[in-house]
Amino acid sequence: MTTEKSSNADQTTAVTATMTQKPKPRHLPAFKVILHNDEHNLVEHVVETIVMLTPLKQQEANERVREAEAIGCSLILVVHKERAELYAEQFQSRGLTVTIEPAD
Repeated sequence: MTTEKSSNADQTTAVTATMTQKPKPRHLPAFKVILHNDEHNLVEHVVETIVMLTPLKQQEANERVREAEAIGCSLILVVHKERAELYAEQFQSRGLTVTIEPAD
């Protein structure tokens, strides 16, 4: 009888260990969302759009727009590919030029 209890205890331990081990999360590839400067949109419209569509606040949006004006483009966010594609579509629907590229 001692052997059976030990065997059951071993099985219970093995099952418990298996149940508590979580699979490692699979990370989606990161993509950059890049705002491009243009001569068609007012700064206010661009800032308003960034604040409306992204988690960035007013000050951060202003900084990104100023950077795009100064050097031609600015990194807005780094997100997974599907989300980056959605951002690009949303910005485009508001008349802004945004591209995405792999973050590696």
